[in-house]
Amino acid sequence: MKTAEVIARLAQLRVIPVMALEDAADAKPLAEALLAGGLPCAEVTFRTAAALESMRAFAQVPGMLVGAGTVLKPEQAQAAADAGAQFMVTPGFNPRVVTYCLSHGLSIVPGISDPTSVEMALEHGLEVVKFFPAEACGGVKYLKAISAPYSMMRFIPTGGIEPSNLKSYLAFPKVVACGGTWMVRPELLKEKNWKLVTELAREAVELAREVKA
Repeated sequence: MKTAEVIARLAQLRVIPVMALEDAADAKPLAEALLAGGLPCAEVTFRTAAALESMRAFAQVPGMLVGAGTVLKPEQAQAAADAGAQFMVTPGFNPRVVTYCLSHGLSIVPGISDPTSVEMALEHGLEVVKFFPAEACGGVKYLKAISAPYSMMRFIPTGGIEPSNLKSYLAFPKVVACGGTWMVRPELLKEKNWKLVTELAREAVELAREVKA
């Protein structure tokens, strides 16, 4: 899937579930729970030993858009792509990782938190970046301030986003989608509470739909 297609798909979904799986066996039922809630997307972070196997399991579920999060090294990006991940996400702007992904045809959404990193992204020809950690950096107000000079750049805020503030981010025209963990919290995965995952995913979809309306 080309980068433009990935971004278009994320712009349709508006919400990206971000997770760290301790057990790859949970990936398939979790994917099915998200699909049932109308949210066929997962950003699986490289924060556990089960990350790669989880990405592979997600990628085998028809209709799922799979991303790799917390990509810190080019080797992780390639391993994620080999496992079926369709886009890479980094916490900050790592030129080595970005350059590798661009030169190997891998979709990359690097993290930024200030104007300097936005300009680094522009220098690499990128049009969409992750704004992280969104709430800790100053939330929507700060995002609007740093994005003002860059009409060509769009953002995926992640970090501290919950149902209570989701709509305020999505209402900002420069926001493509938001990353969130609330519908895939560690305790829900540990309890294998797939029903609640579905309910929370459905609520997130409805919140995003209200902003579009």
